Amino acid sequence: MTDDRPRAAVQTHELMLALVRGPVLAVVGLPLSILLFVLSLVSIALLPIGVGVISTPPTQLAVRWYANQRRRLVREWGGFEVPEPYQPWPRELRSGVVGQVERCVLLLKDPATWRDMAWLSADMTAGFVTALLPPLLPVNHQLTKAMLEPTREMLLAQRVEQLYETRHDAVDTSAAELRRIERDLHDGAQARLVAMGMSLGTIEALVERDPARAKQMIAQARENSAEALNELRDLVRGIHPPVLAERGLPDALRALALRMPVPVEEDIELPGRFDEPVESAVYFAVSELLTNAAKHAEAGKVWLDVLYAPAAGGGGSVIRVTVTDDGKGGASLEGGSGLGGVQRRLAQFDGALALSSPRGGPTMITLEVPAEPVTG
Repeated sequence: MTDDRPRAAVQTHELMLALVRGPVLAVVGLPLSILLFVLSLVSIALLPIGVGVISTPPTQLAVRWYANQRRRLVREWGGFEVPEPYQPWPRELRSGVVGQVERCVLLLKDPATWRDMAWLSADMTAGFVTALLPPLLPVNHQLTKAMLEPTREMLLAQRVEQLYETRHDAVDTSAAELRRIERDLHDGAQARLVAMGMSLGTIEALVERDPARAKQMIAQARENSAEALNELRDLVRGIHPPVLAERGLPDALRALALRMPVPVEEDIELPGRFDEPVESAVYFAVSELLTNAAKHAEAGKVWLDVLYAPAAGGGGSVIRVTVTDDGKGGASLEGGSGLGGVQRRLAQFDGALALSSPRGGPTMITLEVPAEPVTG
């Protein structure tokens, strides 16, 4: 008896909510579904005479906005997660008439556009009836979920597109890194070694005629060799830090935190070693985040938290890094910032980056990279 009362109270509460939500959804949703469905049909019908090329993109974007609002309601009211199935836009879309045609073609080639159209027709018929009758509101949520969630083929296409983008970024990043190494070698160690070789030739000619001058040049050559060695060490450290290779990610991150010009309070809990590419990606991402906090955020203190945890959506585990600073805030992923580069590099490992940086601070950046400890 005591177990049935709370359950009955919950059911009564859900029924009362449905009595309010259902009719509101029916009254608001019916005219919107009809309007957007009719506008979509008219726009597509006007494509042969060119008018539809102009009207279809804004119409379909309005349909997508409305579908996303319904996805949100299904998540909040029904407890179902409905991911977006839409194909991503290309990075660069041309402007003017040519760009408008490209947008129209991309929208019409996206299978999700036609599924949205089918959902609108169902929503203004079966969806209206199931929303109007409160006990059937869960059926309305199930119908919306079934018609608006991505199909297996859509998920596969999204995955292929994501892999293409991340591999393209990986190639660009590798090429840029090779150019940086070549430039550093040419302008640094190579130039010093060439100068040292020329100095040794001069010393050879002076060693008998002017021993004092030869001795000075030997000392200068020794300094050049030491500087070239330091530059080569810095270059190697920029490619793969020795401490990372020898002692693993936790000690490498602690050493990185100690080198920062601002105090870094670190809390690192990792179970052991991971694959070298993953460790390297996390290390350089943290290095970029800490450097940004020191150079651009005007931070007085930085907090670095690193742990190994289950992935948020299940299915594996991740290295989760949180970097927080008490600086001025206002950081952004847009505009070719260093954070955008970090995000693209992490995407090569199916990693993700989240940013919270209001004006005035504080800034909190969280990154996750799927990883499994290396055994043996």
